[in-house]
Amino acid sequence: MDWSQAALAEAASVGLSTVRNFEAGRSVPMQNNLLAIARALEAAGVIFIKENGEGPGVRLRKTDAGEHRSPA
Repeated sequence: MDWSQAALAEAASVGLSTVRNFEAGRSVPMQNNLLAIARALEAAGVIFIKENGEGPGVRLRKTDAGEHRSPA
């Protein structure tokens, strides 16, 4: 996505420390913050792929221009 931690925090309306601690593996955000982060990523084109025998994963949805959206 090429987002900074600050851009993700802003897009998800969560604190920067929430994103920093989650990315560093220091903590798992509270459920409402985790859902907000997931929704922000999905709105930007991230597709979360459920377990399908190969393990869960993510991919980016293509846009008409073949590019991905930047945070608002």
